[in-house]
Amino acid sequence: MSLTTVWCVVPAAGRGTRVGGDCPKQYLPLAGRPLIEHTLERLAAHPRIGGLLVVLGAGDTHWPGVDTLNGKPVSTVIGGAERSDSVLAGVDALPVTVGADDFVLVHDAARPCVRLADIGKLIDLAGALDGGLLGAPLRDTLKYADVTGRSERTEPRDRRWRAFTPQMFRRGQLSAALREAARRGVNVSDEAMAMELAGFRPLLVEGAEDNIKVTTTADFALAEFLLARTAT
Repeated sequence: MSLTTVWCVVPAAGRGTRVGGDCPKQYLPLAGRPLIEHTLERLAAHPRIGGLLVVLGAGDTHWPGVDTLNGKPVSTVIGGAERSDSVLAGVDALPVTVGADDFVLVHDAARPCVRLADIGKLIDLAGALDGGLLGAPLRDTLKYADVTGRSERTEPRDRRWRAFTPQMFRRGQLSAALREAARRGVNVSDEAMAMELAGFRPLLVEGAEDNIKVTTTADFALAEFLLARTAT
């Protein structure tokens, strides 16, 4: 397998508790269809993504049973309690044709607006090194709050970035990094954190800031607005 095509792991085992309700947020309607369908179709539309591995929660009754999108295979596996557990389950379940040195993408199910051009840029730039992630430099003034919610001080924003997905690393290195973090009892918030703890320095690739993560009810309206504007 080469960088001509890469597989993408899509963790979708979370409950999305900040949205509320009994239905996991990835299955809530966005522009008349489940959120996750928009994300998967956006990923499958990229010519350099060769297949999708969706990580589901145990007892998921909402998954529609999709096995192909845009002529590309879609596989599933059951995830774990934490996001990192689910990502590791997805990496482990990738086809045997994906070697230890091959790159894989990991993309949040709740990021349906990622631009195809940004995915291509990540593959090109991070694939020339040991991997990396999409993100954007922090541009707002950053405040540190005390326990009462009052601003205690202004934090420097130089060299601070917001982390997005996809993130892209070699299958073997990512698997080892996630396992080592779990062994140490560290609950990593993203794949790049696991790689950093393993001694790597992932490349930060600037992407469009409209690659939002749908987290709250208000985000659904914004994502619906953006979907029609972020095809490329």
